[in-house]
Amino acid sequence: MYYFAYGTDLNRKLIKERCPDSVPKYTAKLPNYKVVFTGWLRKWRGGTATIKFSQHDKVRGGVYEISEKDLSRLDSLEGYPNNSNRLNITVFTLDDEAVQAITYSKTGREEESKPSPEYLAIIQQGYRDWRLF
Repeated sequence: MYYFAYGTDLNRKLIKERCPDSVPKYTAKLPNYKVVFTGWLRKWRGGTATIKFSQHDKVRGGVYEISEKDLSRLDSLEGYPNNSNRLNITVFTLDDEAVQAITYSKTGREEESKPSPEYLAIIQQGYRDWRLF
């Protein structure tokens, strides 16, 4: 199965720790969504990334092939089903090929908040890993 990453999981070193079976496959975009930072997580000392519907926007990210074991790990790490939704989505590769994938978004209506510099650095490394700059 495919997992669309848009936040810290873009970082290939981090995803290997979280999902040892993961294999990077495609750079992709998710139409009609945008990344926002919400809540406050002690581990990161700031807001964390989630996606929300936003017509005419798009989220750039990476698609990994993951195992059922990895999916179970992600469910636990993302707080599914209590603190996040697991979404079945369609993303598009650079060649506009449609790919069915799963991703996560936070539940609830938390206020938007600033991420910590350390958290942003993890995401920025992920953007470099996927050449999304």
